[in-house]
Amino acid sequence: MKNLVLLIACLVTLLVAGCSLPPERPITKEELYQTGIYNYYTIKESPESVLAAINRDGEVVLESSYKNQSVYIKILALTTGLKVYVSER
Repeated sequence: MKNLVLLIACLVTLLVAGCSLPPERPITKEELYQTGIYNYYTIKESPESVLAAINRDGEVVLESSYKNQSVYIKILALTTGLKVYVSER
């Protein structure tokens, strides 16, 4: 019985800890531009809508293109700043 309660508590903790949280302080447009994604990739979403999503959810996934190749860009808001991941579609 105790093992079952411990297992359920661990699973709930993992689910809660795995959720994205908004950043401690709002991300600014300058910080977004410092990543360089608007210089290298063609992104349909405006910087304002990207910032709104990052500041609300703590992360955003964008569909974009780079040299006629479709890619996904994932931006995470960390305490150390923005972290950008790029992967092929």
